[in-house]
Amino acid sequence: MAKKKQAKQAEVNIGMVGHVDHGKTSLTKALTGVWTDRHSEELRRGISIRLGYADCEIRKCPQCGTYTTKPRCPNCLAETEFLRKVSFVDSPGHETLMATMLSGASLMDGAILVIAANEPCPQPQTKEHLMALEILGIDKIIIVQNKIDLVDEKQAEENYEQIKEFVKGTIAENAPIIPISAHHEANIDVLLKAIQDFIPTPKRDPNATPRMYVARSFDINKPGTKIKDLKGGVLGGAIIQGVFKVGDEIEIRPGIKVTEGNKTFWKPLTTKIVSLAAGNTIIRKAHPGGLIGVGTTLDPYLTKSDALTGSVVGLPGTLPPIREKITIKANLLDRVVGTKEELKIEPLRTGEVLMLNIGTATTAGVITSARGDIADIKLKLPICAEIGDRVAISRRIGSRWRLIGYGTIEG
Repeated sequence: MAKKKQAKQAEVNIGMVGHVDHGKTSLTKALTGVWTDRHSEELRRGISIRLGYADCEIRKCPQCGTYTTKPRCPNCLAETEFLRKVSFVDSPGHETLMATMLSGASLMDGAILVIAANEPCPQPQTKEHLMALEILGIDKIIIVQNKIDLVDEKQAEENYEQIKEFVKGTIAENAPIIPISAHHEANIDVLLKAIQDFIPTPKRDPNATPRMYVARSFDINKPGTKIKDLKGGVLGGAIIQGVFKVGDEIEIRPGIKVTEGNKTFWKPLTTKIVSLAAGNTIIRKAHPGGLIGVGTTLDPYLTKSDALTGSVVGLPGTLPPIREKITIKANLLDRVVGTKEELKIEPLRTGEVLMLNIGTATTAGVITSARGDIADIKLKLPICAEIGDRVAISRRIGSRWRLIGYGTIEG
């Protein structure tokens, strides 16, 4: 049997979700060798603030059957066979950063829900993140019972039963639960096998009209770079359908805010793809799966500090319209998750402000008319979205935005 060719690009995006400090970033490092908290504030505070991402290869030893990320088997030193390349999206767990997690969830094909064995289950954001996966329809889930090295056997069993009770009746009811220690890299081989078994690569249509969600945008030029040496702005995100190639002309919506005379409007940007990167690998064309860096001819001023996060990229003339108002059909939860009180969720009200997540876009909106489960909403920042797209809905409860349900765009 012929060996599978080693891939330059990941095939699938897997979210790393769960409560703050339960070990998501440590687990990502154990799998990929990359510490995804790179931002100075993340390093100072010891939590993830922005989306992190890193790739790894899943390999299998043909002699002893061990799953690993290494070219050589750690048990028998035989050369391992390449199975698949996957990309991990490390989402922040802190309650104030739920919007960032929801943006990351729009890029995920499956998820690993990380639950610490040394704390009672569920913690507030464990509940909220699982509900987010359910709302966004992500049903390929593996539960990791992390920090197993910090508890004895009896505590581990009690925590396991708490997890089973917590996921009963949810989208993760039948998900495997794998005890690990990310810090000691224990049972990582079992987790890799579970990823192969439970999070398959989705079927893709390479002929679909290409489209990409932008999760990050960058100016990669160092201060003091000479004008002749400046490089164009870079977009980071995930292709959700089709294939992009170096040399493609692309459009970015909603684009930038423009004022001409007394009129203010949003103008789409057009540019050209000059480079594509998957991790540290330069590629000529990119397909869905993994996170992609797209080098463009854009003025880097337009992309710095994640200015284009939430945008949608496509070939000119193929993108959905820019919407400054939407009508949604809402499906609200019975109770607020992520709080100790779990208050009853009241119906949507005319005049109230909501936080909405559509794809990687996060925007506030004022309800101009609420009638049953239908609401007309005026958006603070416009979005690029299709009829039928799913919207995560959050409401201000106390001092925090809390996830209260989802809706679909009706118009």
